[in-house]
Amino acid sequence: MKISGRLRLHSLAIVATVVLVIKLTAGTPWARLALPAVIAAVVAMVIAHFVASTVTRPMAELSNITRALAAGNLSSRPPLAAPGEVGELATAVHRLAEQLGSRMRALESEESLLTALVESLNEGVVAIGPRNQVVRINSAGRKLMRVDDAVPFPTDRLPRVRELQYAMQSALQGATTEPVEIAVGDKVLSLTACPLVGGGAVLALFDLTRMRQLEIVRSDFVANVSHELRTPLTVISGFAETLMEDDFPSQQRHQFASTIRTHTQRMQRIVDELLDLSRLESGRWMPDLREVDVRAIANDTLAAVQASADAKGLDLRVEVAESAEMMTADGTALRQVFANLVENAVRHTQRGSITVFAERETGGVRVGVKDTGPGIAVEHLPRIFERFYRVDAARARHDGGTGLGLAIVKHMVETHGGRVHAKSEIGKGTTISAFFPDQAA
Repeated sequence: MKISGRLRLHSLAIVATVVLVIKLTAGTPWARLALPAVIAAVVAMVIAHFVASTVTRPMAELSNITRALAAGNLSSRPPLAAPGEVGELATAVHRLAEQLGSRMRALESEESLLTALVESLNEGVVAIGPRNQVVRINSAGRKLMRVDDAVPFPTDRLPRVRELQYAMQSALQGATTEPVEIAVGDKVLSLTACPLVGGGAVLALFDLTRMRQLEIVRSDFVANVSHELRTPLTVISGFAETLMEDDFPSQQRHQFASTIRTHTQRMQRIVDELLDLSRLESGRWMPDLREVDVRAIANDTLAAVQASADAKGLDLRVEVAESAEMMTADGTALRQVFANLVENAVRHTQRGSITVFAERETGGVRVGVKDTGPGIAVEHLPRIFERFYRVDAARARHDGGTGLGLAIVKHMVETHGGRVHAKSEIGKGTTISAFFPDQAA
């Protein structure tokens, strides 16, 4: 547009000059040359206008389009209808714009794929630029590092953990660090730091919290099993050595043999229940869902402990609502749930009553056992479904408990999709219940 304007100015200047010459030469012999001069000026002006419209205007458009491409507007395209070298230049700019658009789309596709891959990782990934700024962090990294700042943000926002800061600085200086465990809040993380080509570093974070918790559980489990088996094994070993004496009285021999048998049966119960618990926790057992008679199972369960209850003077009751007499569940599992809860109640209740109940609730049936025993302190209630956890360990072992019954109940109910609940008050008894959701057989 600037070139076209200049040509117009030049054309006007030529015309003005010719008019001035005509005026100055009027009445002189040069007047005969004025008309051809005017015609020549007009022709020159027409030619200038044609040049401006066919050459300078496309050049101006190309200039505007190249500026737009440089600013990132890759949708701009020059017109291809231009003569000569201007047309070739327009074609070249058009091809350049097409190639830039294609490459930008490829880069955007790769960026989208990289983002999807990084976000899908369970491990945290943190990319740090050479200026100590976090330039990329995935969702897992944000969760583990406990940050929600928009990138880029300074590394000062990351947790002030000495091992983390040391690994990050080492990687920024070009050194790869070996995996190291760090504690961030209540999380235990494995951290690896690697330098980036051209500066910067990448931190990889793996959550070890669950693994370390399982290691503690396994360690506690081994210790508990060893402790539970040590007592009966010691008793059996001591009594067996005594029975080996030739002059041992026959009456005491029978008594010792009975004690050995009792402890052997207790160890057998521990082993059987450990196998049941292992099968439940590993997911190898699935309930065989059928329509079952809750009242019949409750009556059978109480009949099995009637003698023990009579010895303590306990009153056994069944309270099954009419709407809850039938439910869909694994019959064998329901029998074991009732048996474990009733045996616990009889073991710990010295007077009063034990009630097996069932009632319908929204979405399922709640079954349970209520006793009038000594009750459980509120601080113990959240843990009574743990393996080998006992409120009164000494009394429970003396009464023959294995510490696994409630853990088995919990897993059996949860395998049905249900949940367990315990409610107790010191001196007034305990109620342990299980909710079984409605489901098709």
